[in-house]
Amino acid sequence: MPPPLSDTPQDPARDNEALSVSELNRRARRALEQDVGEVWVEGELSGVSRPSSGHVYFTLKDDKAQLRCALFRTRARFVAAPMRDGDRVKVRGQVSLFEPRGDYQLIVEAVRAAGEGELLAAYERLKARLAAEGVFANARPLPFPPRHLLVLTSPTGAAIRDVLAVLAARWPLSQVTLIPVPVQGREAAPAMIGALGLLNRQSALDPERDAILITRGGGSLEDLWAFNDEHLARAIFHSRLPVMAAVGHEVDTTLADFAADARAPTPSAAAEQLVPDRRERLHRLERLAERLTRAQRARLDTDAQRLDHLRARLRHPGEVLAARRQQLDQLEARLRRAMRARLDQERRRAHHLHQRLALRSPDRLTDQAGQRLERATQRLHQAMPRALARHRERLGGVVRELQAVSPLAVLGRGYAILEDERGRVVRRAADTTPGQALEARLGEGRLALTVTGVGSDGAAARGGKTSKR
Repeated sequence: MPPPLSDTPQDPARDNEALSVSELNRRARRALEQDVGEVWVEGELSGVSRPSSGHVYFTLKDDKAQLRCALFRTRARFVAAPMRDGDRVKVRGQVSLFEPRGDYQLIVEAVRAAGEGELLAAYERLKARLAAEGVFANARPLPFPPRHLLVLTSPTGAAIRDVLAVLAARWPLSQVTLIPVPVQGREAAPAMIGALGLLNRQSALDPERDAILITRGGGSLEDLWAFNDEHLARAIFHSRLPVMAAVGHEVDTTLADFAADARAPTPSAAAEQLVPDRRERLHRLERLAERLTRAQRARLDTDAQRLDHLRARLRHPGEVLAARRQQLDQLEARLRRAMRARLDQERRRAHHLHQRLALRSPDRLTDQAGQRLERATQRLHQAMPRALARHRERLGGVVRELQAVSPLAVLGRGYAILEDERGRVVRRAADTTPGQALEARLGEGRLALTVTGVGSDGAAARGGKTSKR
């Protein structure tokens, strides 16, 4: 019978060395990312999934193994490859491990079609070098519409037919010259470079009024490779005449597009950008003509109304003079009335001031002051006896009140006030000592006394004495 299971570990040292699953996965992920790092992997796409999050999940496989891959949304928007099941691609990514499930995977950064990888790599290197040199800095405005449009393309391709059809429909007045050049193969880039040099040496062509269009239809990367030639890009950059490039379809981008002053996604779009639409111009002219007609009618109506108003205001010079004469008479009458009114006002003001001056005469003021002084003297003489009698009566009352409460009145009835040598009143026998000198204040006069004995009320009655000095 096997021994019972126990929760107590048998080997504490070995238990301390045990890893959690999450820690093991974390160490495995770090080891993969540090040891393998970023790699290129080629294989066949399988199980391509595009959830609503924008990420792309797929499996990269060959005849012996398969690898889970994740292309996150932030990088997926830069991938131009279609990424369909069965496509053979090259992917660049970071080998890692998804810790929650322990899944070994590749975090993809870039995707390329396997057959075009070397061409794209060379394209990217050349593009970066030319951009660093400033070859892609052209942005001159193209004349709109150009007086003379020079089209560099194949004379038998669909591009020239599209361009001519759009130009004929939109702006038949355009002068177009086809410069036939090959647009595919080894001789294409040198031919286009030579044509650009020839056109730029033509003094009759003006950069302000003439333009060059380099275009061709769509194709594979190899078909469009002539437009990725370094010398062609430099020739476009140094062109005296402004250049527009329209190579391939909307998804195709070549170095010629970057070096040109302007780019169009297709040949037809290039023609639409280069010239205006005659129908839109005609509609605009019609609208402007209607606006001009309405403006003319409104101006004529306004001028007619102004003319009628001026005609109504226009009068004979004699009428104007008569009106002015009447206005002058009215002003003269108003002036006379104003002068009389002002004189009357000044007279009244002078009379009023004269009356005020008479009331303020010094003699009158002196007489009035003397009369006031005399009346005040009489009132003073009459008030003084009454005030003295009133004060005497009040003083007598106060004296009687003082005599009623005066200590001297109490002394007059036979009482005395004892004071020590410091003038303090003695109220208790205990406050004195035998031999102490005291002074007694009587109703009439003072007595000098000496204390011969001190006792309580009974003792004082029996034997307490005070001698008189």
